[in-house]
Amino acid sequence: MFRIILVGVLAALFFSSTFVLNRAMSLEGGHWVWSASLRYFWMIAILAVWLTVTGKARLGLDALRLFRKHWLFWTVAGSIGFGVFYALITFSSVFAPGWVVAATWQTTILATPLVLLGFGRKVPLKALALTVVIFVGVVLVNMEQASSSGLSEVLWGALPVLVASFAYPFGNQLVWEAKKGEHARVPAIDHPAMDDALCRVLLLTLGSLPLWAVLIVFISPPLPSMGQVVQTGLVAVSSGVIATSLFLYARHRAKSTAELAAADCTQSMEVVFSLAGEAILLGHVMPGFMGWAGICLTMLGLMLYVGVQNRG
Repeated sequence: MFRIILVGVLAALFFSSTFVLNRAMSLEGGHWVWSASLRYFWMIAILAVWLTVTGKARLGLDALRLFRKHWLFWTVAGSIGFGVFYALITFSSVFAPGWVVAATWQTTILATPLVLLGFGRKVPLKALALTVVIFVGVVLVNMEQASSSGLSEVLWGALPVLVASFAYPFGNQLVWEAKKGEHARVPAIDHPAMDDALCRVLLLTLGSLPLWAVLIVFISPPLPSMGQVVQTGLVAVSSGVIATSLFLYARHRAKSTAELAAADCTQSMEVVFSLAGEAILLGHVMPGFMGWAGICLTMLGLMLYVGVQNRG
């Protein structure tokens, strides 16, 4: 359990770059569609090179064959777990600071047990009750934001993140179920590529491509600047490849529902890392009393949640 949590926290450090850099690109006038989609275009190139230089080219080719064989499954899992999730997260950065988006994103800790229940997995009721503490913290953060920017803007920043908080664990759980091969409505995929974190990221990334194509065609955003292209590349490396691989590694080491939930709830650390990043890089002011109270509640909820799961 400790190793899973440690790797999850390290993943949260790299994940936090998403919130900071997306906010930076939004403030510079970059369109959210490009901030979202370019990250995944970068990831395909990065993953292809990395699999080649690490001697996993054959495994990468096997992953492509898995995608062709189960293209519908990977399109659904990738479009929801990577596409819907990240499109909404990036859209929210137009309306709210990165640390607020990161704090609201912690509702995924509440969403994860509900997703697990939806897949027929058992979740300790005591642990589920403790996620309410985290949710109250998220509410306090957004209440403080509403007092300075207005309710309408906060809703535009918060509601998409709430939907994204369900999309991400749902997409990842689909992959976990496919690997386990125990769910009647999910294809059983037993292959060495499913044990490799980078291959799983590649498969989910390929599955998200149709959604990005649809968004680009229908929204027709203005062409991105070179700065936005470079920044999305940084996000792709730090968050899309390093953080996602670490997170999926932690999640797929889980041998029980309790360990799965513990891996997911380490993402609370993204709030702290994002707040520090915005203060240092973007010069944002620190939150007020209500904001700090919300952050403390999310962290307290994390510790209590993991403690209950560990004893269970």
